[in-house]
This record gives sequence, C-alpha cells and structure tokens, in this order.
Amino acid sequence: MSLKTLVDTLAARENVYVNCGHPMCCKSTRLDIAALIDRLGPDHGSMHQDLVGLFVCADCKAASRDRRPVFFTFVPDYQGQDEARSRRASRPTFERG
Repeated sequence: MSLKTLVDTLAARENVYVNCGHPMCCKSTRLDIAALIDRLGPDHGSMHQDLVGLFVCADCKAASRDRRPVFFTFVPDYQGQDEARSRRASRPTFERG
C-alpha cells in the first residue's frame, strides 16, 4: 500500500503535472486526478513509483524519439493553506499596553 493515495491528493487539492524527461521535448501536462480515480480506483497510490509506468509522452512517440522516463511535479494548494492559516492565527496588535 502506498503512503499517499489519489484520494489523498484530491483531498489536499494538489495540482499534479506529468513532465516529459526528453531534452528535446520537456512537455508538461496537468493531470485530472478525479479521472485517474475513476480509471485506477481511489486507493491507487499517487507517488512517483505508483504512476510512472502509466504515462508515455505522446509527442515524443509521434516524433519517433527515444523513450525517456517521465517525472511528476506536485504543487500544493497554497491559497487554501494561506486561508486556513489566516483563519486560525491570531493577529498581533501593536498597541502599547
């Protein structure tokens, strides 16, 4: 069992990008996590080793370039984290007591 599942990634509102490792391409595509859950199931892992075998760069395949490994970029939901932090953090006052 993977440490992090697709449902965990969706709940964290993370954006996941799959990136081509070929230096002539370097294409990056945002993944639809909900569609991956429908296809692979909610308990499928979302770590690199869980996803790397599922993706091949279509542009490189069409251009007959040699196959290079893909890699993933996970971008956290910074706006949601900032909003949660601002709701729970008390604002200091700078008044003299």
